[in-house]
Amino acid sequence: MAKWRNLVLALLCALTLLTPSLAAARAGGSFRGGGMSYGSEGSLGSRTYGDNGGQSVGRSMTPYSNPGSSSYGYGYGQNHPFLTGLGGALFGSWLGSMLFPHWGYGWGFGHVFGSLFSWIFIIFALSMLFRLFRRSHGALTMPPLGGMGYGGPTVGYGPGGGYAPAIASRPMTVSATDYTAFEAILKAVQGAWSQRDLRSLSHYVTPEMLSYFSEELAGNTSQGVENHVERIELMRGDVREAWEESNLQYATCLLQWRALDYTVRSDRNPGEPGWLVNGDAQHPSEAQELWTFARSRGGHWLLSAIQQI
Repeated sequence: MAKWRNLVLALLCALTLLTPSLAAARAGGSFRGGGMSYGSEGSLGSRTYGDNGGQSVGRSMTPYSNPGSSSYGYGYGQNHPFLTGLGGALFGSWLGSMLFPHWGYGWGFGHVFGSLFSWIFIIFALSMLFRLFRRSHGALTMPPLGGMGYGGPTVGYGPGGGYAPAIASRPMTVSATDYTAFEAILKAVQGAWSQRDLRSLSHYVTPEMLSYFSEELAGNTSQGVENHVERIELMRGDVREAWEESNLQYATCLLQWRALDYTVRSDRNPGEPGWLVNGDAQHPSEAQELWTFARSRGGHWLLSAIQQI
């Protein structure tokens, strides 16, 4: 038991030391200051939770709807935080009595409460499963909102493991003018990101993506760092799929480009010790991601989602 106790303590220390930082590398990039953060985010309308060859969307304002549940894809714990917390406390007490059975023996608590919490936890778990099963029958599900703030049901297999009724979608053709617009948006977004210019970003991204970029820039500012993406050169741009649904049009593109991508300390000048946090300010690096663009018919394209490959 002493070996198990030492192993648990070692794992807790390792998790603390390996916690990733918040510093972000390029707009929508997956590696932020050497640590993994949100790598795929945004909305693709009814295809937000589908499989398009990219990383599954980890953060989106398009809710995942699970029929028979009014939770919009959020788990039982989010609808019942008190019960979930109580269950977690009981589980922790039971686990503690298993790993550290001799703790509390001086007061006569360890063994007695270990067994007691074991039975309470089992009963509580069965009760939660029974309630969850009962809720899954006869509950009403309201239609979720679309990815750009327009109403309409969504479809997809998300974390909840269910299925929402599909809305009609049909393929569409992308023109050379659209390709030019996609490249322009790529360069404009990275340029505005480097300047920390949210006003300019708002002209090229959906409100949802703007909120994510704003959050990431605020994280950089709180750490005293700035990320720069300069001399962007698009090497390849292929449309993976393009479709229409309701009054919106979408296009998902595989973009591969090279650029100078580096992060520096905002309180130091170039050349000073510690100025460069990560990246290379002299040699370009390559990136490859799926960017999804959306627009209303007759409107301008806006960046709606970024997915890692």
